[in-house]
Amino acid sequence: MKTYLVAVCGWSPQVITETLYALHQQGVTVDAIRILTTRGGKDACIGQLLRAEDGEYYRYLEEYGHDPAKIDFSARHIIAVLHEDGTEIQEIDTEEENERFLQLCMEQTFALTSQPDTRVLFSIAGGRRTMGTCLSLAAQCYARPQDRIYQVLLTPAMFESCRDFFYPPKEARLVEVRTHDGLPCQVSTEEAQVVLVPLPFFPLRGHLTTRMLQHPETPSSLMLSLIRETRHELTIDLVQRKLAWKDVELDMGAAKLALYAFLAQVKKEAKCTRNSCQECEACYLSFEQISERQAELTRIYQRMTTRELGDSGIVNLEATEFNSYRSKINREIAFRFGEYESRKLKIESHGQRLALKFGIRLNKKRIRIIF
Repeated sequence: MKTYLVAVCGWSPQVITETLYALHQQGVTVDAIRILTTRGGKDACIGQLLRAEDGEYYRYLEEYGHDPAKIDFSARHIIAVLHEDGTEIQEIDTEEENERFLQLCMEQTFALTSQPDTRVLFSIAGGRRTMGTCLSLAAQCYARPQDRIYQVLLTPAMFESCRDFFYPPKEARLVEVRTHDGLPCQVSTEEAQVVLVPLPFFPLRGHLTTRMLQHPETPSSLMLSLIRETRHELTIDLVQRKLAWKDVELDMGAAKLALYAFLAQVKKEAKCTRNSCQECEACYLSFEQISERQAELTRIYQRMTTRELGDSGIVNLEATEFNSYRSKINREIAFRFGEYESRKLKIESHGQRLALKFGIRLNKKRIRIIF
């Protein structure tokens, strides 16, 4: 039976050699390794583990007498998660990027567990917490009785922050670590212990239909009803003058809501097909562009008020007034929905100081405007 080690990894590839060391110490033979990561993690793994002369992966195998030719592992087996346009994601910073990583975990787990006469060992110790969670969820969906999920612990914990520790070497040496107080100190590697912890899980494979096991399902179709919360929608209600997000509502003045709804409408009408707005300004406008579309903004405001329109304020927006409205809107959103949620909802800016563009990050498919 061929044994695969599938591991998530971030910018600290030490977890790969630590996991491999722990498995070998238990007498487990690993025949192939697959790493799921980001662009930054991929660079770190290749640079630190697979350097031809002094890569830590090869150094470990040589020191403990394991033949690298017997393990199917190379740079092409370090798989970075991709944006929708096919470019590698540098770091997982958004909900959409995390969903892309979950999809990658589902696809790789499905492929490996579909092979007959194999065993898959899942290591969830590396990368951000969400990355390990994604792989764990994928394993719970597709894992078989012979598969296992592992967490790897280092004791004492001070070794976790040591960039020079990749595994306990046969010949002890001193490495620099940080104490609980953050102070540097020298510690011998003979004090380090790598603990492999098998995690109990509830396999769902037996509850999946034959159709669901014909090809990897997307997280939304396979897992949504089982483990995920409802995909929330931002509602901009011009009739009741409020925003609604995740069962929380925010009443907002007509002028501020008009500006917010205008930028949301720009977002929804944008032709861009990207899921993430990071480093993308296709649906963002400069203040000059907003001024050119003043008539649209005014019409939205007119829907919410019976006042006679003047020639200042929201109907004739100046740069200083725009900045004031934006600041007030963002403060109200942060106060009502919390700092974390406000990152998705606030009016943010991109670009240099003299060429700023403004818009809303949230995916346009998750925005609904009620006129």
